[in-house]
Amino acid sequence: MAKKQSKKAPEVEYELLEKPEEIASRLERGEAFVKKNSKVFGGILIAGILVIAAVLYFQIDKQNKNKRAQGEMFQAVYYFEQDSIDFALNGDGSNVGFLKIVDQYSGTEAANLAHFYIGSIYLSDGKFQEAVDHLKKFSADDYFVQARAFALLGDAYLELGNTKEAIAAYKKAVDHKENKFFAPRYLNKLAVAYEEAGDIPNAIKTYSIIEDQYFESFEYTNARKHKARLEGLASK
Repeated sequence: MAKKQSKKAPEVEYELLEKPEEIASRLERGEAFVKKNSKVFGGILIAGILVIAAVLYFQIDKQNKNKRAQGEMFQAVYYFEQDSIDFALNGDGSNVGFLKIVDQYSGTEAANLAHFYIGSIYLSDGKFQEAVDHLKKFSADDYFVQARAFALLGDAYLELGNTKEAIAAYKKAVDHKENKFFAPRYLNKLAVAYEEAGDIPNAIKTYSIIEDQYFESFEYTNARKHKARLEGLASK
């Protein structure tokens, strides 16, 4: 049966080619369909053009806004590095501060980075909830900055007494593209958070990771000391 069907298919094609009036009829029907639905096709085409134009405009506008924001943020970063915190946050009258950057240039890379600076400042000033609000809005591909942001977020949560969120943030700092120089520091913070939460076994386990895997780190001696202390408490 399969062979018979395969032979008939070409015959239909040849039959159509031998009847030009049939081809013309089909073309006429297709043309009539296009004419009948020309408004629909035109609307779809215009809508597609408008969407593409809107996307291009948004991308170009965002790039331009980001360039302006980076230029304006330069002075705020300088003030931050000089510990002139008020100027860094609010500007100096001539140059805008980080708060203005996130307000005027929302959605740009510059505004994203400004959230990190603002969160760091608020954490230092003891405004822990404000620090959380801004650090949660920050994200970066750079290992050092992102891991640092997670750790700062953990510090803010710990100060607020929210050990559950502090532990989660510190874990992210440790696990984010693990680095032998910074991981021990974040593990130490994680162990402290576990102890604050009353989870002594996990605190001991975390100190053990520093002891076993990061014996060349600055935190090694401290980890051994606190591990022994917690093991003593656990044995009572």
